[in-house]
Amino acid sequence: MTEFDFSAGQVGEKCAVFGVFGQSLDVARLSFFGLYALQHRGQESAGIATGNGEAICLHKGMGLVSQVFTEELIESLKGHVAVAHNRYSTTGGSKVKHAQPMLGAGNSKLQKVDYGDTSPSLLDSISLCSGADDDAIALVHNGNLPSTTLLSEFLREKGIGTPEFSDSRMIVEAIAAFMREGHDLKESVRRAYPLLTGAFSILIMSKDTLIAIRDACGIRPLSIAQLNGGYVFASETCAFAPIGASYLRDVEPGEMVIVDEKGLRSEQVAAANPKLDIFEFVYFARPDSRLLGKSVYDVRRNCGIQLAKENTIEADVVIPVPETAIPAAIGFSQATGIPMEMGLTKNRYIHRTFIQPEQHIREQGVKAKLSPIKQIIEGKRVIVIDDSIVRGTTSRQIVAMLFEAGAKEVHFLVSSPPVKFPDFYGIDTPKQSALIAATKSVEEIQKFLGATSLRYLSYEGMIAATGIPEDQFSTSCFTGVYPIDIRECSKEIRY
Repeated sequence: MTEFDFSAGQVGEKCAVFGVFGQSLDVARLSFFGLYALQHRGQESAGIATGNGEAICLHKGMGLVSQVFTEELIESLKGHVAVAHNRYSTTGGSKVKHAQPMLGAGNSKLQKVDYGDTSPSLLDSISLCSGADDDAIALVHNGNLPSTTLLSEFLREKGIGTPEFSDSRMIVEAIAAFMREGHDLKESVRRAYPLLTGAFSILIMSKDTLIAIRDACGIRPLSIAQLNGGYVFASETCAFAPIGASYLRDVEPGEMVIVDEKGLRSEQVAAANPKLDIFEFVYFARPDSRLLGKSVYDVRRNCGIQLAKENTIEADVVIPVPETAIPAAIGFSQATGIPMEMGLTKNRYIHRTFIQPEQHIREQGVKAKLSPIKQIIEGKRVIVIDDSIVRGTTSRQIVAMLFEAGAKEVHFLVSSPPVKFPDFYGIDTPKQSALIAATKSVEEIQKFLGATSLRYLSYEGMIAATGIPEDQFSTSCFTGVYPIDIRECSKEIRY
């Protein structure tokens, strides 16, 4: 699935969380580079909070990591504990007030900090610090709570209104409410845990402690590494190598991990029912990450091999839609002997921008970000491989582009099954009615795309490609089976 679309609304990337604890570590700088490695999981906003044992300071803003932070800002964020976040909005909307980390005030009052000219002036940003000797906390969240009924009722009982609160804001307010009753951070997190009805990989910090929790199904990934006597947490293992950290293990589903001056310890706060979202393998995770002990690159290549086993097509060239479909195209090419070429070139430097495209550029759609290499395509029977189709609008543009470049045939192959159901666990999927596979047959989709043929990887083939038992996954986008109760959202689903 391509990562771009001016108007058609692709599946949006989830969020990234990152955390560091270490007395000898430059936690803000490490967090910056951790977020940089996780930029693919969210390009809307970025933020870092640090604690030095006396106070928490935070800076967050709209845009890419490199747009939000300057050297001066990183230098100003001192401490030995940090949490950080890249955001793609799934609830709350695209506003800086919904950017993370979220701060909970506890019994203290948060003070706005003016960094003067060090804060990028073109972007909405917020800088805050807590006072000394207080119980402020900062939270970062990857995932989504399809129901916030329990949280809303709890907060109302505590006299806290929730209008325009994101699910993440509700979580931090609930934890802070328990702290105001005299509980420490660990006990407050434990008490708030049953109120969280959905998918979450969360990092929470006080001025001197870092806590990690995952929902009982572990829908969203979260891993731990060691670095110079300290610990690092990240949504994906690809964030560890760039900072020299060594992978230790994953945070287990239903587990709470605590790191403070006493070291690392953990406890199980909910019975584990492992169900990692298989879409992490299909699209979201970087190919150099590992999930459930498996290389994401290897699994995607296996999907391509399995796709070749299931489909025999006479063609001259295989081309991937960059970037995530490249391993699948390699596997397909290796299995069939049909040469793979990079027939589509992606402009790597177009990311999120605050400048709206000019009308003519908007009409160009995918052409603004992908360009065909005519000498590879012209006169050829082309197999183009993508990892998924959502609405189908971008795929249709790609097919048209290849024919315009002179392709004799365009066979569109997808290295996953049809996406028929929306996600409620942290992926910004369209409503079910907008998912093309929910309303059209494969033959109808093929006609819509204008492709010579359309083939999907079978559900069984996708599972086989992972080498992991089916019962270890959430496959809700493909099957409509939701391992965590989606409660009131269930009325949106049609089978």
